[in-house]
Amino acid sequence: MKALGTVLIAATLLSASPAVALEPLSQEKYVNDRLIAARIADRIRRNCPTIDARILYAYGEARKLKRYAEQKGYSAKEIDAFLDSKTEKQRIYAVAEDYLKRKGVRADNPNSFCVLGKQEIAAKNLIGSFLVAKK
Repeated sequence: MKALGTVLIAATLLSASPAVALEPLSQEKYVNDRLIAARIADRIRRNCPTIDARILYAYGEARKLKRYAEQKGYSAKEIDAFLDSKTEKQRIYAVAEDYLKRKGVRADNPNSFCVLGKQEIAAKNLIGSFLVAKK
């Protein structure tokens, strides 16, 4: 199964319309917030054995994000450059890792991912919307 973040990024930002005086995608808050949330959710579901990803929901959100980028006017070339940028991926991952660390998650403690995942699900926030407790 592909990483939720990778799926969200790749599935959402392809084939956008030409951009007109737009800020770089790396500075577009709406897009970045969602990519960071998807990365955080992906890290939680990969490290917590009792939480899984809501894959179909993520695909639906990916389609919405694609429409958003298209409506903003980003070109396929700009989107591809953003998606292919190792620097941008590292930046998004770093922000996600910082969030996890600030929330008390430790790589050597899978339960810390579970605790945060349950909190995010209960908060019904963007990160939590990508997650579901396994039954």
